[in-house]
Amino acid sequence: MNKGENMEREILKNIDFKKGKGLVPTIVQDFQNEEVLMMAYMNEESLKRTIETGKTWFFSRSRNELWNKGATSGHYQNVKSISVDCDYDTILIKVEQIGAACHTGNRSCFYRKLY
Repeated sequence: MNKGENMEREILKNIDFKKGKGLVPTIVQDFQNEEVLMMAYMNEESLKRTIETGKTWFFSRSRNELWNKGATSGHYQNVKSISVDCDYDTILIKVEQIGAACHTGNRSCFYRKLY
């Protein structure tokens, strides 16, 4: 195991899933232009699947199940990087977005301007 793998394991071990009752907020951002595309929740299993497959997996609070972004729409997210914030309680995933990120058909879920 190299130094990078040790660091990755240490980061994974420290992610605070307990704070959010098993879930952590996850921000998804376009890796090229840094546009924020969406926010969803991950549990340990969805994070593990995301790392293993290179595609995003999330946990649906309303359906109480894992879901693979793009499985039904074809609008997959190819993972380019995964970072964790300073408190280990929020994840940032940079992706190559295929099609729309939002279920409404918009590229980003943040298309309503408030201010």
